[in-house]
Amino acid sequence: MITPLRVDAIIPALNEAESLGRVLDLLPSPPVRRVIVADNGSTDSTSRIARDHGATTVLEPRRGYGAACLKGIEALAHDPPDVVLFLDADLSDDPTEAGALLGPILEGRADLVVGSRTSGARERWALTPHARFGNWIATRLLKVLYGARYTDLGPFRAIRYESLRKLGMADRDFGWTIEMQVKAARMGLRHVEVPVRYRRRLGRSKISGTVGGSLRAGLKILGTIVADYVSHGPPVSGASGQPGGTSRRGTPS
Repeated sequence: MITPLRVDAIIPALNEAESLGRVLDLLPSPPVRRVIVADNGSTDSTSRIARDHGATTVLEPRRGYGAACLKGIEALAHDPPDVVLFLDADLSDDPTEAGALLGPILEGRADLVVGSRTSGARERWALTPHARFGNWIATRLLKVLYGARYTDLGPFRAIRYESLRKLGMADRDFGWTIEMQVKAARMGLRHVEVPVRYRRRLGRSKISGTVGGSLRAGLKILGTIVADYVSHGPPVSGASGQPGGTSRRGTPS
């Protein structure tokens, strides 16, 4: 029998009034008990829409994807969940797939689950060529340097709250997702991927929609990997956790 776990969602958002309401309406409850929308300095009605749809809002005026996620984590401290679900506010992730993403954790098989956009069905041009290339390089480095098998650095992911706390996340911008995967590999967290659908976002992308934005994000991601490896060296043998292959059932391969 699967023991019920408390699941809270964090949604970083910057001027996502067009899509946020639909994201919140589609997010299944249960298993999600509470949603924190971390408003990253929006100038539209993002915060009002979040509140109107039952979410708790917190404000992080310092721009940065990681900064918004960190502010959302702070908001969980007074009543911490067992599991934290992260997803974007632009409807590129499919909130109805939250159950599939949470499954391996709720069943006790994983500490970290990453939704793989490259293994799932995706709309044409939802992932730009430069984004796919950067993603490919980063995941190959994770395999070579840390022995951690991934196909994606996707933002749609779930992690046990205690594991997240122990990671000591610190990156405030583009390096957030790769920092989590690098630190998880170094700590030996059990990780798997599940294929997820990925759609073209509503509105203009703040990062991958331009070559310049993708280049800055790519350099930060690669720099995060290199900096960790130079500082700490290879992980202790056997510490990279259960190899995280991708399967339709979210089981390691």
